Amino acid sequence: MALIPGSDSRVDAYIDALPDWQQVICRRVRELIHAADPDVTETIKRTTQPYFVLEGNVCALLAAKDHINVFLYDGAIVPDPEGIVTGGHTNETARTVAIREGEPINGPALSAMFRQIIANNRAGGWRKLKGEGGVRR
Repeated sequence: MALIPGSDSRVDAYIDALPDWQQVICRRVRELIHAADPDVTETIKRTTQPYFVLEGNVCALLAAKDHINVFLYDGAIVPDPEGIVTGGHTNETARTVAIREGEPINGPALSAMFRQIIANNRAGGWRKLKGEGGVRR
């Protein structure tokens, strides 16, 4: 794999240890998050979980038995017009997009959400934006 600016070899190790179909999903999501903003960096939190950060958490990956969870750290304020969020609709910090083997990834919708989360982070984060009584979109 070509070195991605802001990448972390520990994230490579996490992805490389997964079954092939999960590797494909994780690599595609990783490409989308870095394409959303070249300043995004990677790290490992909670011992092994890949996080993508830019002035706060943007998203995280977690492999489950039959899917990959993409945790969106958006405080449930980022619009989801295409209905790709599969869990955590009432969660105060993160929602999830579960992607199963053979399912297409809605790259444009996921990318739009990443860009909005990053913009919100740069504006002070979703907690500040929610506290202001309004959401910048």
